Amino acid sequence: MLVIAGSASPDLAQSVSERLNCGLVKPELTKFPDGELHLKIPVDLEGEHVVIVQSTPYPQNDNFMELLLLLDTVEDLGAKEVAAIVPYFAYARQDKRFEPGEAVTMQTMLKLIESTEPDRLLTVDVHEEKSIKGTKIPAKNLHAMPLVGKWLFSLNLKNPLLLGPDRGAQDYAEQAAGSLGADYDYLFKKRKSPTEVSMEPKSLDVEGRDVVILDDIISTGGTVIEALELLKKHNARKIYAGCTHAVLAGNALDRILEAGAEGVFATDTIETEISKMSVAPIIADTIAE
Repeated sequence: MLVIAGSASPDLAQSVSERLNCGLVKPELTKFPDGELHLKIPVDLEGEHVVIVQSTPYPQNDNFMELLLLLDTVEDLGAKEVAAIVPYFAYARQDKRFEPGEAVTMQTMLKLIESTEPDRLLTVDVHEEKSIKGTKIPAKNLHAMPLVGKWLFSLNLKNPLLLGPDRGAQDYAEQAAGSLGADYDYLFKKRKSPTEVSMEPKSLDVEGRDVVILDDIISTGGTVIEALELLKKHNARKIYAGCTHAVLAGNALDRILEAGAEGVFATDTIETEISKMSVAPIIADTIAE
């Protein structure tokens, strides 16, 4: 077995290869003067079981194109079996047509991956799990929040409450709370625009307690900041924000910290300065099954 490291996931790919006790391959990736990608895999893949690890954060289009080139090339070079590991699946939030005439980009990206005919697809905390159901290849969504819950022990939280910023995020808070042995709840969120949200008042027992806001993605930070303001009004002691995928568009991280977060953390599905825990164990364990 060989693990191939996409340029967006070098450290995660290495961790996966170490846990699987197999070789790691780093493709040669360059750009032509006009911006087109040139990719070369410098090893013989004939008859190999290949695991490609490539997340698709910003720049999403380049990272997706690299993923497709990797998948198609390893198949063409004679790999016996190919697993596509896409820890962060960009475009997953556009999984349905919200307005007439919109492209359902998640559906399009899945079709493109299917066209390269990998034997399986793994992703982590995809925005809507049902979006990968019915694909032409076996697809599985892995859950990172139990790992997050275990990591939270290191913060020595006082009477912690894990909080989803909306009803849809309650499952993330519940999964992490199961590992930590803590309470969990969620807030009521109303989205005003792609970058603006408001939190509706809700009875919360947070006075003097440490609260951890958990979601699948932190992008602009608007949702987290609104939750922070509400929790401060309810006299929470310390407030942390965490997620699986740290998209952190623009100056989101600075804005969250300036709004009063004690700390911000994420997994390494997107490799950033706040990646505190790795999803390599759940990826490697699933591949080894």
